[in-house]
Amino acid sequence: MPTAAELGRAVAGALAFVAAQPGVREAEVFAAANRMLLTRLNYTSHIPCNGVEEPKSSEAYGLGIQAVFEAPGGIATIGFGAEPSDLSQRGVERALDKARRGAVHDPEFVSLPRPGPETRRLRAYHDPRLLEVGDGQLVEVGWRGLGGALRVFLASSPLAELAGGDAGLRRLGLIVGGDVTVLQERMAIASSHLPEPQTDESTLMMGFVTAMVEAHGAKGSGWSTGTGLERFTDEAGVEAAQNAIAAIGGERVPAGDYTVVFGKQPVADILNNLVIPACQAGAFYSSSTPFLGRLGKPVASPLLSVYDSGAAPGLMGSKGITCEGLPTGRTDLLRNGQLVGLLTNWYDAQRLIRDPLIRHKLGVDAAAAAPALVARNGFRYTGSGGRAFDVQPGVAASNVIVEGAEPLPFEELVRTVRDGLYIGRIWYTYPINGLGAGDFTCTVVGDSFIIRDGRIAAPIRANVIRINDNVTRLLQSIVGIAKDAKGTLVWAADEVVYVPEIAVSGVHVDEISSPMEASD
Repeated sequence: MPTAAELGRAVAGALAFVAAQPGVREAEVFAAANRMLLTRLNYTSHIPCNGVEEPKSSEAYGLGIQAVFEAPGGIATIGFGAEPSDLSQRGVERALDKARRGAVHDPEFVSLPRPGPETRRLRAYHDPRLLEVGDGQLVEVGWRGLGGALRVFLASSPLAELAGGDAGLRRLGLIVGGDVTVLQERMAIASSHLPEPQTDESTLMMGFVTAMVEAHGAKGSGWSTGTGLERFTDEAGVEAAQNAIAAIGGERVPAGDYTVVFGKQPVADILNNLVIPACQAGAFYSSSTPFLGRLGKPVASPLLSVYDSGAAPGLMGSKGITCEGLPTGRTDLLRNGQLVGLLTNWYDAQRLIRDPLIRHKLGVDAAAAAPALVARNGFRYTGSGGRAFDVQPGVAASNVIVEGAEPLPFEELVRTVRDGLYIGRIWYTYPINGLGAGDFTCTVVGDSFIIRDGRIAAPIRANVIRINDNVTRLLQSIVGIAKDAKGTLVWAADEVVYVPEIAVSGVHVDEISSPMEASD
């Protein structure tokens, strides 16, 4: 994988070449190199297995060029082209040719990103050992997670009783699956307005584990996140096995409206799929947000504050600069329930500021909106890990942090609910009737319990209830927020969400009938 210095030299040379070509008014060169290392967990007590599978890896590098070209009549066109695995001048020529051939006139384009008053805060913030991690270390970390799950299973008195002793544990069908992933990222950027090449280098590590007691249809999940090799523990495996044991004997619950304590993963899932997309400048430009016209106004309970913190030291999603070469930093989205800021890249901010319908879309004029539209979140993500050289900047969060005005210990939060549900894991959360309507649905897939008399009383069977509700109603119906937050990732998400548990009143739940039950 090319070093950050090599990427920096490549973009400097490429920018000089592109800028000298006829008809080029502005140019931006972005180069990136990414490597993903992965080892899979695959343990089955009743089928021969390896426990931890062989490590795998994927790697890609290349450069992309965005250029503004002079066109007849003084009308500029803008195009983008990319070339994989070639940082030489020949690769630059091919990328520029693609950009020129694909250039179109964009009446909403203002300029390529320009520097502002903010300066870069993070440098040399990654763990260099994660850039040099070998197969043996990766496999050892996988065994660390698997070992945590197996120790919990073997030490469980309830499982031993169900199995008729330790020797019968195998017949219960104990399953542990998941993966441990290391992501290594390097990038460099230079442009007409930011001609000095800038580089960034980051790493992160994440583990996901699912454990099952197959004979009893019980499963549990766990995860762990981090930025350093030494601090990565067996937390994910331990949590998954504990949740699987706790799920034995799960019950059904009838349809109805409940006070629900959403666990960390559901809170992260709802934020990732509903709230964060609704707080992006592009959603306001297209009038597809449930918060249309509400900038500076209450949209949630005054207990809730949410902000994105892209330059926070030690957090997983932190970056030194965006993929537009601009500094990362803090963007407040909800402050005590009030919508105060939006996530944006340079392009979306510029076109929204100049939109003649800005007062209708945001509720304020351009001058009042400008502080809420600082381009700190222009990233080139594709959902497959790392910063992609072959796409133009989109908008993505980095570290989303959720805080409560009056945070409670988790046990006290459950006591305040008295009778309700604890939802620990949801899946397939998506808006229905469009994001602007706020309606959504999701399925409860595990790690969930019935709350009776202020205590966790009984497990809920997996995949027997679905939540159908409205996200704006949920945000306004928050009755409590826990103290302790944890870094949480959801499937195919680019941001890391640091969330506590949140209690919400009046959540509508519908039953799901299984095929067997429907035929009886």
